[in-house]
Amino acid sequence: MRPLPQTCAIIYQNRDTRKADNRLQLPVDAYLDIETTGLCSFYDEITVIGICLANSTEKRLVQLVGIDATGDNLLRTLRCVDTIYTYNGSRFDLPFINFRLGINLKEHFHHRDLMHDCWRNNLYGGFKAVERQLNIPRRLRGITGAEAVVLWWRYQIGRDKKALDLLLEYNKEDVVNLITLRRKLEKLVKSRYRY
Repeated sequence: MRPLPQTCAIIYQNRDTRKADNRLQLPVDAYLDIETTGLCSFYDEITVIGICLANSTEKRLVQLVGIDATGDNLLRTLRCVDTIYTYNGSRFDLPFINFRLGINLKEHFHHRDLMHDCWRNNLYGGFKAVERQLNIPRRLRGITGAEAVVLWWRYQIGRDKKALDLLLEYNKEDVVNLITLRRKLEKLVKSRYRY
C-alpha cells in the first residue's frame, strides 16, 4: 500500500475541486458500485462508476459518467482511499473495471465485499433482497440492473436527460446504501458477541 496524504481533493463528475472546504479528512473509505450496458465485460461498457467517499463525520458522492468513467479519473477519485467496499464487487465490479479500464483495484487498495459478510450472517440474495431483509429503505423501487441498462440507452439514443437523472439516482442509492449495510452488519456482529 502506498502512503496516504493528509487530505484529499474530490472529483464531482470529472470536476476537480481543490478548495479546502471540499476535502475529507483521513481515513477515507470508498463505497463503489458500477452501472454497465450488460453483464459481460468483454462486450459491454461501464456507464457509471458511483463512489461514495466517507469518513467518520461526512460523505461525498462522486459519479463518473460515460466518457468520464476512465481509469485516470477513477484513480484520481480514489487516491486517498484505504478500503473499497462493494456488494458482489469481487465477482462483478472489480473484474469489470479491471477488464474495461485496465486497473486492478485490489492491487492498489484493500477491498471488502459486503456480500461475503452478509453470507456469514445468513443474509442471501442480491443487494436489494438483503436491503429488504435488513429494512434498509430505498426511495426508488422496482428499478433493477436491467432497467439501469435501458435508462442508459434512453439517454444515449434519445438524449433523455430524465432517464440519466434516474440512472444516477439509482446508482447513488446503491453506493449510499452500502454504508448503511456495513453499519447494520457491524451491529449484527456486535450484538452476537455481547454478554
